[in-house]
Amino acid sequence: MDPRFRSALAERPLVAILRGITPAECEAVADALIDAGFGMLEVTLNSPEPWESLRRLRVHCPAEILVGAGTVLDADSVGRLASLDVPLVITPNTDPAVVDACTRENMTSIIGCMTPTEALLAARHGASALKFFPAARLGPDYLKDVRAVLPPELPVFVVGGVGAENLAAFHAAGAAGYGFGGNVYRAGRPAAEVGAAARDIVAEYQRIGGNDT
Repeated sequence: MDPRFRSALAERPLVAILRGITPAECEAVADALIDAGFGMLEVTLNSPEPWESLRRLRVHCPAEILVGAGTVLDADSVGRLASLDVPLVITPNTDPAVVDACTRENMTSIIGCMTPTEALLAARHGASALKFFPAARLGPDYLKDVRAVLPPELPVFVVGGVGAENLAAFHAAGAAGYGFGGNVYRAGRPAAEVGAAARDIVAEYQRIGGNDT
């Protein structure tokens, strides 16, 4: 496991999903999120000019912050991310070809899944972590049930409808990480508002037993 990812899991297992962000705003938003205590930033590839935003963030962010791409749907995109030295790949689905490409490139992969079949397939192909999506619709009890059949050392992130109001329930069900979309960042939201929303999430994470960030 990439030591940066191990550190993020231990200290800041919070992913900000920056869907719709532009290169012009990405650095200010990143600063607000990092100051609040987020450890991972995800620029989705269906954002405007995602490759330029990723390039800027890779240069701008401190080394301990994991910058990654989300909505990664094909192995060619994994290769392009590797060439940019973007270390984190996040998918909405389970595609063995994408997982295999991440393994070849020695990149951290958080692979989207919903069923035990998908979760175990991703694990078998070497996923660094799983992403249960859509988490809120599945619910903490579903996560707890599926977690029982997964390798105990494999981290599971929950994404989709996750917020301060249900963080404790997912934590108790075995979640190791959490992804936040529109409740933290949405296209055009000022950096100051993003930071305020992120601080609320971090405060709840710390309240339920997360490490100080």
